[in-house]
Amino acid sequence: MKKERLFTNRQLLTLLWPLIIEQMLEILVGMADTVMVSSVGEAAISGVSLVDMINQLIITLFGALATGGAVVTSQHLGAKRPEDAAKSAGQLVGLSAILGVGVAAFCLITRTAQLRLFFGTITDEVMQAIEECTPLAPLHNPANIIGIKACQQLMPGVPMVAVFDTAFHQTMPAKAYMYAVPYKYYEQNNIRRWGAHGTSHRFVTARVCEVLGVKPEDVRIITCHIGNGASVSAVKYGKCVDTSMGLTPLEGLVMGTRSGDIDPSAVLSIMKKENLTPDQMSDLLNKQSGVKGISGISSDIREVEAGIREGNERAKLAMEMYDYRIKKYIGAYAAAMGGVDIVVFTAGVGEHQWDVRQGACEDLEFMGIKIDAEKNKANCGEEEIISAPDSKVKVVVVPTDEELLIASDTLDLVK
Repeated sequence: MKKERLFTNRQLLTLLWPLIIEQMLEILVGMADTVMVSSVGEAAISGVSLVDMINQLIITLFGALATGGAVVTSQHLGAKRPEDAAKSAGQLVGLSAILGVGVAAFCLITRTAQLRLFFGTITDEVMQAIEECTPLAPLHNPANIIGIKACQQLMPGVPMVAVFDTAFHQTMPAKAYMYAVPYKYYEQNNIRRWGAHGTSHRFVTARVCEVLGVKPEDVRIITCHIGNGASVSAVKYGKCVDTSMGLTPLEGLVMGTRSGDIDPSAVLSIMKKENLTPDQMSDLLNKQSGVKGISGISSDIREVEAGIREGNERAKLAMEMYDYRIKKYIGAYAAAMGGVDIVVFTAGVGEHQWDVRQGACEDLEFMGIKIDAEKNKANCGEEEIISAPDSKVKVVVVPTDEELLIASDTLDLVK
């Protein structure tokens, strides 16, 4: 005699598929969030791992509840009491929904406290790490540390967030960030190119795409953050693939007081001849070089241009070097990305000095870069397309707003 089954094979599959999908999602979400923060640091990975463990615990508890409910329901089914089985199943679903909503509400209400608990704030350990990185940013980190300590004293208990200017450049491939020195120095001392001005490059990349109505993942952008400190970044389809600053902000463009790219043998030669210590040489390259060192006038581009109008040849040479280095990097990054669709000028000089923009783009018509001379000359810090109508590459002035981006990132983390 053929036995009557409680469920058909199709019904069993219908019951099993949600369980299989739930297990797959649990594994994939845990892997995905760990990969997302893998380049941020050990603390972030630890925090995410802790959150994943709590998620798994909650899922296990709900699984135990479902198992218990299934046992009760199956007893009713075995006793051929389908109405009681349906009633117990409904109670199980209702209880699960109430608990689920309760857990979600608890997480939303206590989200700030949870963020502080799992991911912390700017602790003494973080401060120590920032201090240890001072050699990488000798002009910035000391001032930032003073600001953080002042805020901690004035606003104790308020969540504080450190936004690192190197973060945007962490998508660079190894071929772009590695130095051709013995590999052990990378492994043991993190000697590699980190970049800087990442917050600004990230902001103007997003903003110029909004202005032009394009998606970042569809275009190749060269962002030129030109100020007293200056850098150029290559952003290919939404990700930074190279940037001009290196281990420290000293590498790359000629800047207000920084030398930019220089043959290391020239550095060694000066040190030997002048009997300079490493700290003295660092001071020379960071604070006495660049436009100031060549012109002998100032690191302020406006004062150097005034010197040019007065016939100062060294001032003229300083600005020619300044513009030429920007142009060289634009050409190099266009080659690195296999072309360029947009060039952005931002920061103090990039937004306000029309002659620097002109000098940086001069003779690049062969690459499709053609500036509208009148628009460029009239623009002094306004958001505007300054390329000619027939230019294949859009050249755009975009005022940067690093403070807004930092505030937005902070809000996203603590809200």
